[in-house]
Amino acid sequence: MSRDPWRYSDIVEVPDVVGLHVRDAARVAYVAGLKLAQPDPDGPPLAALTWPDDYWITEQEPPAGSSSWRWDPLVVHWSASPGQTGVREPRRPSPPAGTLAGEIDPSADR
Repeated sequence: MSRDPWRYSDIVEVPDVVGLHVRDAARVAYVAGLKLAQPDPDGPPLAALTWPDDYWITEQEPPAGSSSWRWDPLVVHWSASPGQTGVREPRRPSPPAGTLAGEIDPSADR
C-alpha cells in the first residue's frame, strides 16, 4: 500500500479475527488500529446486530496479514454459536384451544 498524500493516517497490519467472539474481535481490531464493521455500510452498527446474543466471526475482509489505513473498517461476517436455537415463534403446532385463555381477559376487549 503506497502512501496517499491526501490521507494523514499511517498503515497498519490487519489482524486475524476469524473464529473469535464478536466482542473479542472488536478489541483485537481496536488494538491493531482498525474498526470492526458489518458488510452493509448504510445499515445499523455491528454491535446493534450482535447484541446481546453469542456470535462468532466467520469471515473478514481485508484478509489477515494485509495492510490497511489506520481506523479503516475491518468488515466481518458472523454466525450464532452452535447452541443458539433462534426465534421460537410462531409456535408449531399451535397450542391446544383454551390453553391460552388465562392470558387474555375477554371482558377487557369490549
